[in-house]
This record gives sequence, structure tokens and C-alpha cells, in this order.
Amino acid sequence: MLKESKVVEIIPADRVATVEEYYFSKKLKEVAAMNTAGCDVINLGVGSPDMPPSKEAIETFCAEVRKPDTHGYQPYVGIDALREGFAEWYRTWFGVTLDPKTEIQPLIGSKEGVLHISLTFLNPGDGVLIPNPGYPTYTSVSRLTGAEIVSYRLREDLSWQPDFDELERLLAEREAAGRPPVRLMWTNYPNMPTGADASTELFERLVAFGRRHGIIICNDNPYSFILNEHPRSILSISGAKDVCIELNSMSKAHNMPGWRMAMLASNAKFVKWILKVKSNVDSGQFRPMQSAVVEALKAGREWYDGNNRVYRSRRIIAERIMDILGCTYDRNQVGMFLWGRIPDTVESAEALADRILYDANVFLTPGFIFGSAGERYIRISLCCKEETLCRAAERITNIQT
Repeated sequence: MLKESKVVEIIPADRVATVEEYYFSKKLKEVAAMNTAGCDVINLGVGSPDMPPSKEAIETFCAEVRKPDTHGYQPYVGIDALREGFAEWYRTWFGVTLDPKTEIQPLIGSKEGVLHISLTFLNPGDGVLIPNPGYPTYTSVSRLTGAEIVSYRLREDLSWQPDFDELERLLAEREAAGRPPVRLMWTNYPNMPTGADASTELFERLVAFGRRHGIIICNDNPYSFILNEHPRSILSISGAKDVCIELNSMSKAHNMPGWRMAMLASNAKFVKWILKVKSNVDSGQFRPMQSAVVEALKAGREWYDGNNRVYRSRRIIAERIMDILGCTYDRNQVGMFLWGRIPDTVESAEALADRILYDANVFLTPGFIFGSAGERYIRISLCCKEETLCRAAERITNIQT
């Protein structure tokens, strides 16, 4: 006679408990449910460009995808033309010379790069400096690797730049406590969510800090061309390649977020180590998309100026929404978002964002998702047509009066 079999409970790995489902993943499910119920929610939360890629990129993709020999596995390092295209792009716009054979690694989106860099350089217990406020993926990926988060605060009174005295203090305290060293520091300029731009002086200080302490400085740089007259790369600083890695992406400035095409650049040794991790995770990118990116990277100043004319007009309406809500903001922000401080009379950014969502059917991003330093701020995406932004402003006005 067979005994009744016992069902053993299955539980996930411990690392799953260190992270939560991405805020936008959860919130957009709620927005979708509201839309299904007929609410017609206007989404001003996510930075997904709504304009198309260049005509040349699309035509190249269509031509390449029809060829019979473009559908197989591709090199882990990307096709030669793609790496050469990225190298020429960096030379033209950032004044940075990169060896396309050894100093560039294509990525399936820069979020993937955050993971591969972290897996390459962080052991469990190692310290990683993460900005607050900052992109949530820096924190979640660091936790998945078992690294220890060392949060450094970005303050509005310092133009959302690091306080280097604080950084030195954090390192000294960690050493005094006998903790493993900090091995990695995430930076993101032009900054998301605050819209703060970098200066040459800031990049020089970051490079010097990394070299002095043996810390890899990773600058995430997808917003350089959006409402920004002076694109910069940390790799333009003397000695930067020794300790710096820079991520860049086709998602923002080239309107290709769904294509998942990005890259990282650094010294040949760092790139080789990262490739050891990456080559065990994926099998390259679709060749027609790589060829399309090569064409997209050839865009001249008129391409970026055209995008920015659109974003500039949208920005005016986003500022109007901030004014309606009584928020304060820096008019010199760059990038595809507008970051504003909520009035002192408002309970919290989360409460304000929820009230706007449920009462006006407009989704804005509360700043707390970027860290405790963002708790009194909201963010508006410019990835929405002017007429839709105007409708959002009208809806919000109606619930404010």
C-alpha cells in the first residue's frame, strides 16, 4: 500500500528576499487595471521615449532583417561595425578615444550592464557607494550580489552632487569598523531623477577619488543629449580609464528603448573581465538591430536638436503642472524628466502622487522610490505628447480648485 506522499515546501533563494518587485512593474499593473475599468489614466511616470528612431535606422533594420543570413547567433562582443560605430560616436561627441576591439562592450540595455558590472567586481560583503536619490536598480542589483549598500546623499543645496567630505568619512568609518572595502561607486550624470548636469570639475574629482581609494567609478550616462547643450563623458578626464566604466544607451537620445541596445566603455582589462560574466548569460544581440544602431549613431546635430525642440515644448507644460501643484524646481535641469519639491503643507510625495492618480487619473512618480532623499519630490516624464500633457494639466487643475 502506497503511503500518502508528503509535499515539501519549496522556497526561493535568500537573495529574493533582499529585493522587491520593481516599483513601476507593480504600479503599471494598477494603472492597467484602472484603464481596463475605463479610467483613461495619463501616464507621466515612465521615461520611455514616444518618438520613433531615425528613418535611416528603421530602413536599415528592415533591409537587414530580410536577408537570409542575419538570423543566427552573433558574437558576444557584437559585430565589428557596431563597436566601431560606438567608438566614432564617442570621438565625435565626447572627444574620447576608445579602441573598438578592446574597450567597448555592447549590452542588451544598460540595466543589464549594471548587473554584469556588479557580478564582475563585487564579492559578498563588499561595499558599493550608491547615490540617494538614485536609480533603484543600483541598489537592487547590489543586494542580489550580496554586496553592502553604502548610501551617499545627493543634496539640492550642493546641486545634487556628492559631498566629497561625506564620502571620505564613509570610507573611514567602514575601515574603522573592519568592514570589507568599498570597491564600486555608482554615479549618474546627467542625473536621474534630479536633472542635475555634471561639470568637468565634478568628473575630475570623481576620477581622483576613485584612483586614490582604488574604487571603480561607474557613470551611467544615457541623458547627455536631452535638453543639454554640453554632452560630457567621465572618460574624457585624464586617467579616467584606469578606474572608470561608463554606460551609455540608445534608449533615450535615439528613441530606441524597446530595442535594448546599449554599451559600456572602459580599459581593456575591465571589459575583458565583464565579458567573462556576460558571455555566460546571453548569446549576443540580433544582427539587424546592431546594423540599425550603426546608422542611428551617425546622426548629426540636427537629430538631437529636433528631439530637443519637442522636449523643450513639453517641458513648458510640465513646469506648468509643477506650478499648479505648488512645487518648486530648478529651471536648469537637463534630461527627459522634471524634478520638483512638493509644498511643505503636503503630507508626502507618495500621498500627493496617489491623490493625483485616483482623483485626476494622472500617474506621476513619487520621489521616495529613488531613496529617502527623494521623499519630498515628484518627477514628471516628458515622454508624452503636448496635447496629452495639456489634458493632464487640466485634470490636475480641476482637483486643485
